[in-house]
Amino acid sequence: MFSLSGKTIAVIGAGSGIGQAVAIGAAQQGGHVICLDLNADGAAATAATITKARGSADSGAVDITNVTSVRDALANSLHGRSGLDGLVCTPAINVRKPILKYTGEEFDRVVNVNLRGNFNVLQAAGQLMVLQKSGSIVLFSSIRSLVTEPGQSAYSMTKAGIVQLVRTAATEWGEQGVRVNAVGPGVVETPLTAPIKAQPEWYKAYADKTPMKRWAKAAEMAGPTIFLLSDAASYVTGTILFADGGWLANDGRFTPPGI
Repeated sequence: MFSLSGKTIAVIGAGSGIGQAVAIGAAQQGGHVICLDLNADGAAATAATITKARGSADSGAVDITNVTSVRDALANSLHGRSGLDGLVCTPAINVRKPILKYTGEEFDRVVNVNLRGNFNVLQAAGQLMVLQKSGSIVLFSSIRSLVTEPGQSAYSMTKAGIVQLVRTAATEWGEQGVRVNAVGPGVVETPLTAPIKAQPEWYKAYADKTPMKRWAKAAEMAGPTIFLLSDAASYVTGTILFADGGWLANDGRFTPPGI
């Protein structure tokens, strides 16, 4: 029931990080993967990795902040195929600054990618899936949808907004057989978090916050995502699946003596 055999899965953000790991994982489960990214060369490299391993993949470029680009990318990728069974969208940006130092341009940039971009993708995929009366959409939120820290105002706001987008779409499209969910990672080693990894004290503090005492690898986000795409999650919609190493369960950084 976890197989994606015979399914066509579009992965936006497939050029690197979590998106790349999800694309490779989906291909390993038998899906035909459409690797899409703003970085067309990165998407093509991921597709080449998949085909080299005897998987099935195509690639293309997409700018999620441009709704026409999103619609065209999906339409072009599906040419000659029966439909779109699943779609995953992973891209996000972050500007870490205190609220009082945030500029309007920085705020707009984060919101345009993280919220408007995901809305564009959700809408374009939904238009296709509602017509075919089937499909699964997975957007990427974060632990920051529930908890935050100094400097994360705009990012946290957008990640909480993605959860509400997912819930609303699930209520609107459920009768048409379309499921919509989110994955909520904790700290994951990706290009986005490379500046943190470069600072040992900061990197260790995040690792110590999780009961597992480590960061996640990007590949560890593939399993939860593939579950939501697969028939194993046929009655799962309108929710967020946290893959956070126990971050949200850990209410403190000190274990009392004798425990």
